[in-house]
Amino acid sequence: MSRPVREISARSADGSRLHIEVYGSEGAPAIVLSHGWTCSTRFWAGQIDDLAGDHRVIVYDQRGHGRSPAVGRHGYTTDALADDLEAVLGATLAPGEKAVLAGHSMGGMTLMAASARPAFREHAAAALLCSTGSSRLVAESLVVPMRPGRLRTRLTRMILGARAPLGPVTPLSKRLLRYGTMGPGTAPDRIATCARIVHACPRAVRVAWSQVLGSLDLDAGVRELRVPTAVLTGTADRLTPPVLAHRTAAALPHCVGVTELTGVGHMTPVEAPEAVTAVIRGLVADHLGAGADRTGHADETEGSAV
Repeated sequence: MSRPVREISARSADGSRLHIEVYGSEGAPAIVLSHGWTCSTRFWAGQIDDLAGDHRVIVYDQRGHGRSPAVGRHGYTTDALADDLEAVLGATLAPGEKAVLAGHSMGGMTLMAASARPAFREHAAAALLCSTGSSRLVAESLVVPMRPGRLRTRLTRMILGARAPLGPVTPLSKRLLRYGTMGPGTAPDRIATCARIVHACPRAVRVAWSQVLGSLDLDAGVRELRVPTAVLTGTADRLTPPVLAHRTAAALPHCVGVTELTGVGHMTPVEAPEAVTAVIRGLVADHLGAGADRTGHADETEGSAV
């Protein structure tokens, strides 16, 4: 993983500290990446290494993850996700500066939660919702191989909210993680990468966020995502199956396409980094390209008579 050109801290609305890393050149088009539940900035290593050569890539640790400290038990909410993203945007982007925002899993839910916020409206040129959903996460999950119904939902809730420590990374824990979160053909080194990241998440933080996700309802936030938004899903995703992606896409005011990655599971940025990066690059080209200035407005001199 590349080395950041700078590391900074931001304070969220409740005073919580957020760790932020910036990669690439200051004058380059900006991309903000928001990771998911139990992950960290390291989850985006593939995207950072590819994009930082010609973009400014901004990543941050969600509260309680990575190098962002844990908070009190009342500090884990979807409003907190939105507050934190606003703080990151304010700390890293100039007033009026536009960026492409991409969120994976809980990171995508962060974009939904913040979609009506002033800072989001000010800075978002386009968005990517990657392996995520806005509601009915537990009911639609395929982690438990049973027919849909109350029993499957109850068992899924118990598994996702389990308070047992994950412990060290072992061959068994990697097999379990692959089954629940990755496609059957995922390379062993990528499984190991995900396992190291997920196992590093503190147990209390993992459980606190699982409770938030278990009762998630951000359908209204999807309808407020008024920027051009791409949706990406893996066909083998058990945690947030493709049905959630298509439901989200249908509710978006300006969906610019749904990408399905055959045989890929939930951990798309690690399992299929080139495919995820390609969608991000496409959004930058279309919405932060040469025809847009640093505030996202059309270049008024382009095409004029000389």
